[in-house]
Amino acid sequence: MFLTDKFGRRISDLRISITDRCNYKCVYCRSGNDGPQFAEMSIADYLRIARVFVGLGITKVRLTGGEPLLRNGLVEMVSKLARMSTLEGAPLDIAITTNGHLLEDLAQPLADAGLSRVTVSMDAVDPVRFARITRVPNGYEQVLAGVRAAQCAGLNPVKINCVLLRGFNDDQVTAFGRFARDEGVVVRFIEFMPLEEDRVWSPEIVVKLDEILQRMAKFMPLREVPRAPSETARRYVFEDGVGEIGIVAPVSHPFCGHCSRVRVTSDGKIRTCLFSVREHNLAALMEAGASDDQLADFISDVVVDHKEARHHIGEPGFVPASRTMVHIGG
Repeated sequence: MFLTDKFGRRISDLRISITDRCNYKCVYCRSGNDGPQFAEMSIADYLRIARVFVGLGITKVRLTGGEPLLRNGLVEMVSKLARMSTLEGAPLDIAITTNGHLLEDLAQPLADAGLSRVTVSMDAVDPVRFARITRVPNGYEQVLAGVRAAQCAGLNPVKINCVLLRGFNDDQVTAFGRFARDEGVVVRFIEFMPLEEDRVWSPEIVVKLDEILQRMAKFMPLREVPRAPSETARRYVFEDGVGEIGIVAPVSHPFCGHCSRVRVTSDGKIRTCLFSVREHNLAALMEAGASDDQLADFISDVVVDHKEARHHIGEPGFVPASRTMVHIGG
């Protein structure tokens, strides 16, 4: 039986945060200070969670953080995930979202272990601006080397996620267009969401989908290409077919009606939406000795009873998520 919520949406995409530690302090995510850190489970526990979810019809597993490449045992974890098969008998789609700082040395081992795809968070293609955003000096060249290593390892197409903030890095739009074409990567712009530790989000800071398209058209016109209903990004290619751009627009063009995702935090809590104000303690059941069948029943009940119809960003009375992004998992 496939995992389906009460709105008829099939849940096929699991995102597991394996740490909320991060070696960057990006301004749209972290405060400048060391904040709270939640517990990490063992790699074996994350693998057990993944196995139970796959038995409920999950076909894609994305490892997130924090920065997942900080976890010891990551390559072995990917190797064990790669041995799992979906209910249809297909290989499991395994992806990682990373800031790319440690990717140069790990790209090939991860690809050899069975990683399907990699997404690198990269919010400027200018070294000075990059350092200002990440609060890490000299990180740009390290991340660029990681992107190129991932390409050499066959993890193509490498996706680059860029969160745009008005007045901060929104002048990077056309530069990223050139980067997509020159480096052969897929650039995905993400509208800024109220998930940062400093709680400075406002609608005025958001650079929305229509504006991004208008800015990119001044560089070179785009044409939209088809995408699956559950894909988060609207996809575009340049008119000459060289280079792809995606735009994830949860603020201006929400896609909640086709949501196929559920998340597990590094300390073993199920989150049915990025903006959930309530979590569901899977780790406590595991610690109490629950069987896989009991875990599966708990997961099914949580998804059916609690997965939200949509988020409420920008609406009167909007309540921020109970955790910030770094403590949820990207």
